[in-house]
Amino acid sequence: MEPTLTLYELNRLVRNVLETDLPDSYWVEAELSEVREVRGHCYMELVQFSTALPSRTPIARASAKCWQTQWQQIRPRFEEVTGQQMHAGMKVLLNVSVNFHEAYGFSWIVSDIDPTYTIGDMARKRQEIIRTLHEEGIFNLQKELTLPAFAQHIAVISSENAAGYGDFCNQLADNDYGFKFRTQLFPAIMQGEQVEESIIAALNRIFDAQEENGFDAVVIIRGGGATADLSGFDTLALAENVAQFPLPIITGIGHDRDESILDMISHTRVKTPTAAAAFLIDHLAVTWESLENLQTEIINLARQRLTTERLRLEHLTGRLPSLLMQVTACAAMEFRAIQTRLQTAAQTFVVNRRHQLQLIEQRIELSDPKRLLQKGYSMTLKDGHFVIDSRQLTEGDIIETRLSKGSIKSIIIKQ
Repeated sequence: MEPTLTLYELNRLVRNVLETDLPDSYWVEAELSEVREVRGHCYMELVQFSTALPSRTPIARASAKCWQTQWQQIRPRFEEVTGQQMHAGMKVLLNVSVNFHEAYGFSWIVSDIDPTYTIGDMARKRQEIIRTLHEEGIFNLQKELTLPAFAQHIAVISSENAAGYGDFCNQLADNDYGFKFRTQLFPAIMQGEQVEESIIAALNRIFDAQEENGFDAVVIIRGGGATADLSGFDTLALAENVAQFPLPIITGIGHDRDESILDMISHTRVKTPTAAAAFLIDHLAVTWESLENLQTEIINLARQRLTTERLRLEHLTGRLPSLLMQVTACAAMEFRAIQTRLQTAAQTFVVNRRHQLQLIEQRIELSDPKRLLQKGYSMTLKDGHFVIDSRQLTEGDIIETRLSKGSIKSIIIKQ
């Protein structure tokens, strides 16, 4: 029968083999699937995904530790260079040595981390997101929006208790011009892994409230905290939501070293929350100055017009007597012409009427019964009425026959 080993003895054998065969430290590329700090020590879960398969399929996993003494030196330098805290999904280049403990098993011990490697990977991801935004045709959509001239009703996305939010509100309230701004806070998480989800949710709430509230612009501000851990502002989903938002978005997320993708696609990027407030105040001041200039221009134009019209009136007043004489002379000439035309018309009317009367007299004269009697005609009357039909007469009627000279009375005898 072969000799048996206890678990401790077997683990001790493994430890000896590893320490003998892997005595050196190694630089290894990996992606962080989990990072946590416990009592000053940093514990990491490392993973490598297959590049040959379409889905992210892990092909290697390992645990790594960085002890407190080393971690307190590595962490500040890493965050200073990268501008971010280590977080899940970040690619890192670690200097590790093997560690196998009989009671706790295998792990890699981290002695150094190269921040330049992470910066390169971050830059690659940023460029990929920027390229995607350009391909989708939305990278410059915010720049095409117009900030209203009277931008005074502002939706604010910020951490509710952040000092930067208080500074922003105070700056707006205490402006030198006495402008009145209305702000409404839509709270969001502004640091850590939930930044993307939280800000997108706040944008959706603003969109739903827009019809009732009528916001002029959205301000996304972050201040009063660490300048590291800005990775949440460099995501495709957040950039797509901000780029396609229908209101101008102003960002002031409190860092100077680099622009985040959120800064790049926003309508206006400023450095800090107070700078965002100053931008809005200055924008309104430009509008106010334009109005004052227009007011001055209108007053000057009105004065010029009044002066011109006054001079014109004075000129007309000076010409009034001669104009009045000209008008009077023209009126007199026109009156005489009308008088002449009336006299001519009256004379013509009288002549025409006299001629018509003569014609009527001639017709009357020609129709006079006396002229007919003089020609040998006679007229028969009964009771003073002309007899034109024998049926008007009966036997015994007395009729009068008028001749040119004299008349004859007769009695009707019917045979």
